[in-house]
Amino acid sequence: MMTQETYVKIEELKKQGWTNKEIGEETGFHPATIARRLAADDPPTKRTVPDELLVMNQHWQTRIEELLTKWPRLLGISVFHRLCSEGFTGGYSTVTRQLREVRGPRFRAADRASVPIHTDPGEEAQFDFCDLNDWAARWGWTAPLYCFGMILCWSRQGIWWFTTSQDQHHTFEGMARFFDSIGGIPAACRTDRMGALGRTQGTRFVLHSSAVGFAAHHATAITACKARDAKRKGKVERPFRQLQETFLPEVEIDGIPADITDLNRRAAAWLDERVHGVESRTTGETPAARMLLERSFLGSLPRTRFDTDYVETRRVHNILPFISVEGSRYSVPTNVLGQKVEIRRSVDSNRFEVRWAGNIIATHTLVADGHVDVWDPAHRHQAETVALSDTPVRPALRLITDTTDEEPGRLELGVGFDVDPPDLAARYPLDINDDDGEVGA
Repeated sequence: MMTQETYVKIEELKKQGWTNKEIGEETGFHPATIARRLAADDPPTKRTVPDELLVMNQHWQTRIEELLTKWPRLLGISVFHRLCSEGFTGGYSTVTRQLREVRGPRFRAADRASVPIHTDPGEEAQFDFCDLNDWAARWGWTAPLYCFGMILCWSRQGIWWFTTSQDQHHTFEGMARFFDSIGGIPAACRTDRMGALGRTQGTRFVLHSSAVGFAAHHATAITACKARDAKRKGKVERPFRQLQETFLPEVEIDGIPADITDLNRRAAAWLDERVHGVESRTTGETPAARMLLERSFLGSLPRTRFDTDYVETRRVHNILPFISVEGSRYSVPTNVLGQKVEIRRSVDSNRFEVRWAGNIIATHTLVADGHVDVWDPAHRHQAETVALSDTPVRPALRLITDTTDEEPGRLELGVGFDVDPPDLAARYPLDINDDDGEVGA
């Protein structure tokens, strides 16, 4: 189709004495078309297409405006995927052109130039937490919400794990989950000066003993960036921008997750489809394809998984079969009155186990409201039975006296204390000195 710019050029060439054939060779139009347009003495008008035949018609333009009204920074790829799920048949560039017309260019030039930091396969992974409490409040969730992210610097294979805390136990659990997902251990794991892992001493960052133990267990090094050097771990920071500007808005559009488990399930599927299976603009390959190569450069997983559970000890009340946990009391069997027990809880669970002598004796679910008594029905029945009986809960030590006169009475200590009395004469023999009459040891 001849544009107005081409028509102006044809007129100029005609005024210079060019023939229609020469003008046609220059512009690519047939001489007859040139003659007809010059005879009409009128520039061509823009062709009008009915709205229903347009790819980006009024319906899709309105839909884009609706999305941008609610999520102003929504990425073009998110808008494109959403429109496609609703029946849009156009291309990605069609959507981005419309987005530029509505809100203009999304990014501006940086203040200074930068280059990516090169890392070899298996050399380094980066991890950090992202605070998402504003999203939790937006969805009506009462519990805190954080996202642990970790990524291999060479292949760009990573995970997102949504949880309710960013303490040391959750940090170790997130790293252990990442190691399990990639099937190996990188040589170094980099983060910022995370207080859960160590303390700052001037320009130095000293790891806590538990963090040193975690690193030794996995045969890796935990390194911290220098102060005010967040760009050094930019490979994990950039995915967090993608998390907040792409994934979470799409999650909200599709429907608020029922709980944190549903959110983690959707995040894993989204990463596999939209990140690990998509060619990276930096590397030119998909993270999944590069991961196949990088896995051979990773260290082996430890034989036993690092224990990330919360573990505490409690002394059972000497009269009431209860232990106190977070302000509430939980029942235990009556045979452990006055005994020290272990409380163990996984970082992503609200249930805990009570162990005594290595055996699980009770399992409870944490209650939301504090200062209540939580009974296991079996424990309550046992406690009531013992309280109403004449038998003491624990038999006291008793003196057993034989009926014969040959052997004196002895103290029966029970199983584990049945030992022979020591022979002190054999253990400490006496040495008699005949010369001076003195006795020496």
